[in-house]
Amino acid sequence: MAILLWGIMMVLVLVTVVFMWVFQIHFMERNYIESNISEVQTQVEAVLDDLKTEDLAYNEQLFSSLSQAADGKLLIVNSSGQMTDLYTYGHPIDLAEDRSNVQVWERIANGPDYPSIRAGEPYSRETREGSRVIAYEQGIPIRYYGEDAYLILYHAFTELYTVLDMNRQQLMTLTVLLTLAAAVLAGVLSKLFTNPILAIKKAVDALAAGDLTAKPGLKRRDEIGQLSCSVEKLGQALQRVDVLRKEVIANVSHELRSPLALIGGYAEMVRDITWKDDAQREENLNLIISEANRMSVMVSDILDYSQLQSGCLQLNRGVYDLCEIVENEVHHCEQSAQENHLTLSFDGPGEELNVRVDALKISQVVRNLLNNAINHTKDGETITVSVAKDRQGCLVRVVNPGEPIPEEDRAIIWERYQRSQHQAGRRQGTGIGLSIVKTILDAHGMTCGVDCQDGFTCFWFRYSEIPS
Repeated sequence: MAILLWGIMMVLVLVTVVFMWVFQIHFMERNYIESNISEVQTQVEAVLDDLKTEDLAYNEQLFSSLSQAADGKLLIVNSSGQMTDLYTYGHPIDLAEDRSNVQVWERIANGPDYPSIRAGEPYSRETREGSRVIAYEQGIPIRYYGEDAYLILYHAFTELYTVLDMNRQQLMTLTVLLTLAAAVLAGVLSKLFTNPILAIKKAVDALAAGDLTAKPGLKRRDEIGQLSCSVEKLGQALQRVDVLRKEVIANVSHELRSPLALIGGYAEMVRDITWKDDAQREENLNLIISEANRMSVMVSDILDYSQLQSGCLQLNRGVYDLCEIVENEVHHCEQSAQENHLTLSFDGPGEELNVRVDALKISQVVRNLLNNAINHTKDGETITVSVAKDRQGCLVRVVNPGEPIPEEDRAIIWERYQRSQHQAGRRQGTGIGLSIVKTILDAHGMTCGVDCQDGFTCFWFRYSEIPS
């Protein structure tokens, strides 16, 4: 990627250089030429009316203006088509001694506009060599020493091209230096940009390979630094999930091992010892059935959660009385509460609260919330379950006394494998009950939460749509 990035930056540099050269050669050069020609034409137009009425030989001011307009050579041709005088920047030139200036006239006399000069007709033309405009000529009929004559303003661009060629040489040197500097700078910047990305990729690959302690270790304040921080947070989250996964596996293994041992032991006891004692046999068989049911509940929780997380949850909605659903689950959990020396209390509105839900799934939600409350309530206490109707819909609350859940735990207790340890009491279940609750309620579009106040913990969920 560093090579690709370097290549892209160099392409941009080369495009800029090419544009600069094209602009310099094809636009700026022509602009300089046209600017000089326009200046000559403007100054000639300013004195053109005077040339029609004044004798150039006797008007020094007019002659000075034309010399300034030419900014080069000023040639005077008589009516016979012969050059009689030549001035350079307003100074007369001895034609016998300066052969180079005579060559200018010879080129004009042999040019295509000589007939216009003989005819006394004004003309203007650009003299070219190849693609370059080397001079600008403008011919004007005048009066000179009382006779008809012809004035030719000859503006050469030799000095301009000398300056332009010098600028090109400097531009070429500057282009080479800037291209080399840009290549080095592009290489350095591409490395500075790609090295952090490679470090982040290496950390992500390590996380994918199972090294959950890997981190990029970049301390930057830009977007790459934010990405590095996100990868570190991902690693921390994966570590937490991994710890919780190992814990839930250990918990599930322990929870399953205990009823299996009891089932095996009591089954052998029934077979070898108590099979003749009807009362003792029935008690042992009931215990076997109870432990088998407990194992079935744990396995069902795990299977339900796997199904919910795979996106296979399908709701069979219908209109049901929410109070009846909650009250039935309270009665269902009373035996478990009594075994743990707890009391369940139900508080309903005394009327039907019809809701459109999947009754089995909502029953599972209430059952999991009750089991969670039983697991975290001390012996002898009372767990209160209430259903109420208000302007926002129907509110179900499961309240148990005890120490509040720490603030840092409230945001994660709905996560998978998470088991809050705010009470050191019972550790029954798989640790995914609240995650199942959250998934089912989200599928129904219900809101839920947990509040801790005045020594009580309240888990709640709200149904906002009440069918007519």
